[in-house]
Amino acid sequence: MAAMAAASPKTLITVAPTGAETAKDAFPALPTSLEELVESAVRCEAAGAAMIHLHIRDAEHRPTLEPSRLAEAVAAVRAATSLVVQLSTGGSVHDPLEDRLKVLDADPDSCSLTTGTTNFGDDVFLNPWPFVCELYQLSQERSVVPEFELFDLGHVAALHRLLDTYGLPFGGRVHCDFVLGVPGGMPGTPDALLAGVAALPDAVTSWSATGIGRTALPVAFTALGKGGHVRVGMEDTLTLAKGVPVSHNEELVRRAAQLAELAQRPAMTPDESRELLQVKAR
Repeated sequence: MAAMAAASPKTLITVAPTGAETAKDAFPALPTSLEELVESAVRCEAAGAAMIHLHIRDAEHRPTLEPSRLAEAVAAVRAATSLVVQLSTGGSVHDPLEDRLKVLDADPDSCSLTTGTTNFGDDVFLNPWPFVCELYQLSQERSVVPEFELFDLGHVAALHRLLDTYGLPFGGRVHCDFVLGVPGGMPGTPDALLAGVAALPDAVTSWSATGIGRTALPVAFTALGKGGHVRVGMEDTLTLAKGVPVSHNEELVRRAAQLAELAQRPAMTPDESRELLQVKAR
């Protein structure tokens, strides 16, 4: 992979503050209201995050893809921060495919785009090939930069097929994120991440990695050592150590920034991440 031969001198830290799985009543520190999301975004940017991966909740703190709430969240985070705003097109495992396609109507800078179906604990995260293709073409038409989410090696093979069939994404850069440690997907181990990276298409220009739960640190260490980037946040990790719950997403971002500094690849600014990903000026 000639395009990835040299490690990036800086680290793109993405924060995923909420997700769709954890209930607010089970974890009150989870930011679910618009005000909590914006407050979390501001503090995470100050701690070293350059991109935010957003899931939205309704007034009862339940996951939603309601279009006006998505648009309101994008506008509010843009008004308060310089972060690259990425919306999840995965939603929750129960969201209909047609609703997930409408996420791009909110005009984010970036969107997640999972390239295949995977078992997700006791549920199934459904991403049939026709849906993946439609969502990818829609992102090209809307000038939204996709982040290809890879939960398994088969998803890497599907990424090859997608790029071969439909060409490069908007902006010409190909950025992906390995999600490891989900029951049903790749294990959150250094070996699994390295196998995934070795199988990436030549067109990939940057990649990041997410370790779920207790796999967060070994995945982050491996990504930083291999020249990749990292995603952290309460969507993926609710403890800092055994028996030590996260009180704010800022703690996870600050730790990631410290690791990046130790690796001599300090955290990128939002402007530097925009250059890396070639997102559209909005």
